Amino acid sequence: MAEEEIKTTTEAVVEAPKATKAAKKGKRVVNSGAVHIQATFNNTIISVTDKKGEVLAASSAGANGFRGSKKGTAFAAGVAAEKALEIAKKNNALNSVDVYVSGIGLGRDAAIRAVSTVGIKIDSITDVTPIAHGGVRPKGERKP
Repeated sequence: MAEEEIKTTTEAVVEAPKATKAAKKGKRVVNSGAVHIQATFNNTIISVTDKKGEVLAASSAGANGFRGSKKGTAFAAGVAAEKALEIAKKNNALNSVDVYVSGIGLGRDAAIRAVSTVGIKIDSITDVTPIAHGGVRPKGERKP
């Protein structure tokens, strides 16, 4: 009797097919978003987000095969921006963006030009580079 119960329980177990990652996530349609460009002397990082700040696509000069000092060039920044924007445009139907630029690297202007090259309308360009303003009081006693 115990053997018959075991057979019935094993027969009842049937694995359901697993859903793929793409099928679960689906594609969102985002008409307007933001492009965040972080341009340093050593690399340029581009993130394409929606208005809430959720990242749709990201790329960098290093992720596109540039190594060493070539990552900090304007050409590398343009290639990285084109790749990130093409992915966002293809997957999310992105057609207008606000551009936020941070940093003082060579890739600032090249990345902005790449946005218009891909065919995405630029609504505004904002420089959000932090500016030093004297900093905190130095450690130690006050001098007379």
